[in-house]
Amino acid sequence: MTLSKMRTAILISGRGSNMMSIVEAAREADYPAEIVTVISNRPDAPGLAWAKAAGIPALGLDHKAYESRELFDSHLDNVLNATRIELVVCAGFMRIMTAAFVERWRDRMVNIHPSLLPSFKGLHTHQRALDAGVKIAGCSVHLVRPEMDDGPILAQAAVPVLEGDTAETLAARVLVAEHTIYPYTVANYIRNFATGSSEKVIVNHNVNQDAVLYSPALLKPGTGVV
Repeated sequence: MTLSKMRTAILISGRGSNMMSIVEAAREADYPAEIVTVISNRPDAPGLAWAKAAGIPALGLDHKAYESRELFDSHLDNVLNATRIELVVCAGFMRIMTAAFVERWRDRMVNIHPSLLPSFKGLHTHQRALDAGVKIAGCSVHLVRPEMDDGPILAQAAVPVLEGDTAETLAARVLVAEHTIYPYTVANYIRNFATGSSEKVIVNHNVNQDAVLYSPALLKPGTGVV
């Protein structure tokens, strides 16, 4: 019996490392998404060349060539529909979308953000986390809504903040978690997740109830050991 796969487009703006992790995952026969196309709003995005080398149709749509955000989004929507896309995956797509476009793809568009939402929406996430003094950072996969970095959360991964971290070192640690959680969550969304009327995602499989991340580690007083 042939597995029916959801026709998926990945939107990028740069290197597209999360795109790469999803493409690699989608090579498995039982992965429920088929990566049909990769699209960037920057024609010089390195991720486009990588996608083409991987045998995936890739398209650069220069947002600067459009007179308005609405015109760009309309063209993007036409491309997605012409390609019969069923799911849109934003992987470092650094472009604010119009509310009309987002609503047309409601519950069919996902995004990953490098923070534990709803904290630290927007840009400069890692520096803002360090400035706030948090001890645990992370990333969130969520359904896209018109408000920036808003929408029902599908999954999150927690990453400890280390003494001496810079925005760059913290970003690198979070990125490792992103590369694991994003392809996994895309697959789980296709197979299992459902959105409730309260705009909260219902998880139809087990959650991680066994592991707790403590940061800093819990030490026995005076011993220096856990």
